[in-house]
Amino acid sequence: MKQMQSSNPAMKQFEQQSMSLGPVDELIVDDSQRMTVNGTINKTGILLMIVVAVGAFSWNTMVTNPGMGTVLMAVGAIGAFIASLVVSFKPTAAPIGAPIVAVLEGLFIGGFSAFFEARYPGLVVQAIGLTIAVMFSMLFAYRTGLIKVTGTFKKVMAFAMMGVVLFYLVGIVSSLFGSGLSYFEVGNSSLMNIGINLVIVGIAALMLVLDFDFIERASEQNTPKYMEWYGAFGLMVTLVWLYIELLRLLARFQDD
Repeated sequence: MKQMQSSNPAMKQFEQQSMSLGPVDELIVDDSQRMTVNGTINKTGILLMIVVAVGAFSWNTMVTNPGMGTVLMAVGAIGAFIASLVVSFKPTAAPIGAPIVAVLEGLFIGGFSAFFEARYPGLVVQAIGLTIAVMFSMLFAYRTGLIKVTGTFKKVMAFAMMGVVLFYLVGIVSSLFGSGLSYFEVGNSSLMNIGINLVIVGIAALMLVLDFDFIERASEQNTPKYMEWYGAFGLMVTLVWLYIELLRLLARFQDD
């Protein structure tokens, strides 16, 4: 079961629970109640469709009523963070919690995307295309063994993620005191910010590999069916994060 460990925060709680359950072949008897890769892919598709549908609504609201659009963005960001924590620490809630997170993330990225699109026409389509390209590139690298998920790789990614989270927290706290980090300024194209952005995009891309590895290994174990929603939740969160950072990066080059 150690092979199933992931650096994705969305996967951590289940791994800890799984290691305390004993032999995995005692968990599930009915094959139809076991997690599968195809089931996880289908549920990931459902979650992403929810994000897109709600995002379109939020986008339209931001365009027609910027004040309300900003409120929806704030509700989405805060709500998604709280709901993600609940799902992360209670995997059995994933069948209900994951769609809720998808709705809330849609509220945020819809308005977020509309803001960038208004300033840089065509940028959103580029960011979506790059996100899809990166996802399939990472899947290819994982499936062909170009990137191997080893224990060392997971540890390095865990430290990298902690660094990113700390960086985000510093940005949030500093903004509360009126001196936010320049990284979060729209389009700030300093070489330092571009470099930081590239590093974060790289970490997000590699997190996809860890998600793929977790989903594949979990499906090979006697894992409960609800974990399909949990795996889909983790993959969706990573993809949305990657998209947001790619949007920031593309905006920096537009202003360069």
